[in-house]
Amino acid sequence: ACVCPWQVCGAWVWILVAATSVSSPLLQGWVMYVSLTSCLLSLLLLLSYLLGFHRNSEKWRVLDSLYHGATAILYMSAAVLQANATIVSESGSNSPLYYQLNSAASFFAFTTAFLYILHAFSIYYY
Repeated sequence: ACVCPWQVCGAWVWILVAATSVSSPLLQGWVMYVSLTSCLLSLLLLLSYLLGFHRNSEKWRVLDSLYHGATAILYMSAAVLQANATIVSESGSNSPLYYQLNSAASFFAFTTAFLYILHAFSIYYY
């Protein structure tokens, strides 16, 4: 029943990029890779936490903080590339629809990166 907000925002990034006409396959491919991989790894980390693996390790907070910090860096790079794809899609053939989808994906990508950064610092300083 515990759904993390960065997973929800990351899922929206993946859905919105998948709904667009991919104008830059290399750029948006990286965005798709980062969003899908980080969602799956976050689910694995959440599952290991729910199963109680954090009780057997003293370094759980360090692992959690490092994972979310590294993922925040990857998401920030994906957000910048998605913003670039948004600028490119502004002058495309179906510009209004794809531009709006890419804009929303950029917003959620930056939001997700911010949430990962916030979680990485909050768990480290908690």
